[in-house]
Amino acid sequence: MRIKYHLLVLLSFILVSCNGQKNDAYENSSAQVFAEKIKTTPNPQIIDVRSPEEYASQHLDNAKNINWNGDEFETKVALLDKKQPVFVYCMVGGRSKKASDKLVAMGFSKVYDLQGGIMKWNAAGLSKPSDKIIGMCSQEYGDLLKSKPKIIINFYADWCEPCKKMKPYILQMQTDLKDKITLIRLNADENKTLISDLKIDELPAILMYENAELKWKHLGFISEEDLKKQLQ
Repeated sequence: MRIKYHLLVLLSFILVSCNGQKNDAYENSSAQVFAEKIKTTPNPQIIDVRSPEEYASQHLDNAKNINWNGDEFETKVALLDKKQPVFVYCMVGGRSKKASDKLVAMGFSKVYDLQGGIMKWNAAGLSKPSDKIIGMCSQEYGDLLKSKPKIIINFYADWCEPCKKMKPYILQMQTDLKDKITLIRLNADENKTLISDLKIDELPAILMYENAELKWKHLGFISEEDLKKQLQ
């Protein structure tokens, strides 16, 4: 029994030690660090793991589009140089983390994952300035906020998993609370100018206004119960 006990203790120690080891091949980098690493790396290998449609709307300079959800992801990344750093990004970080883990498992020596994705990149002011207005402009948004005493804006995206989870009760609230609050859902991909102007760097986003003044803001998933508490 004593030998079995010591073996169990040794096994537990090994498991804890392995789980606690840092994986030096992977680095979840802030937008500023990500940009600096790209700048100082000769011929950086940059991959955008979003869909071709997302890539076409905006992408980092010299980035290759290798869709994480596509059928040829592993085949295409296998053509990259495993000994050189690889820079991976998506929209908010979910797909790029999965892709980065895959690259590490495939033997890539260094993988930089853009923390928060393109949304953090844009919020950090690293995207190229553009005069093109995509979707609602700031003046239209301001007029919308003045149209009702109490307004809740929900920014979402079709690819956003937390947004999908929240959608059923957000839609239900639109009906249940219509006599008290106006709840409006806006597609972030179709209103990129607003997303940039409001410095929203995570989805879903909930913004609560009263007489056009911002009273409360929440980024990321929020449960139905917690959201209703804010409306009381």
